Amino acid sequence: MVFEDYKQKDSVIVVYTGENKGKTSAGIGLMVRALGTGWKVAFVQFIKNWEVGEHKFIHTILPLYKDKLDFYKGGLGFFEAGELSAKASKKEHIEHAKKTYNFAYKAATSGEYQLVICDEINNAVHDGLLKVTDMEKLIDNKHPKTSLCLTGRNFPMELIDRVDIATEMSKLKHHFDDKNLANKGIDF
Repeated sequence: MVFEDYKQKDSVIVVYTGENKGKTSAGIGLMVRALGTGWKVAFVQFIKNWEVGEHKFIHTILPLYKDKLDFYKGGLGFFEAGELSAKASKKEHIEHAKKTYNFAYKAATSGEYQLVICDEINNAVHDGLLKVTDMEKLIDNKHPKTSLCLTGRNFPMELIDRVDIATEMSKLKHHFDDKNLANKGIDF
């Protein structure tokens, strides 16, 4: 294959979506690759308010990457089809989603970061905590040299033409279907 006609973009928009596990893990992998390259990264968590393995890992490496990594955990838990979690009202879920979005938007548009990862933002949009127009605004106004990663189920397909890379995690098999609960260290 000859790459003479290929060019490198200054930044890309990456989406990890689908019904299977691995979306956040792929975002973490992207974060690791970017930090290893010397980039400044913002990891913004929209949903998971409980302490999960990836949060513990990020807190552990924050002192090592103090000038290169910012972590913002702003969600109140999952909110699906009117079911509230974290014993919060829909209004409280929306308020926290908007605060988290404002942090992500500022990071993505500032030019200070080479990568901004918005983990579970797709869920926040799908569940009505944010609007599709909010995601559209984030995509359209990000800094030209800032790459953006959007994870979570149910990416709004009307925005697919605005992204550069989109991967859908599809299940071949999952132990939950056999009535097994999530395993610490593997599933969370």
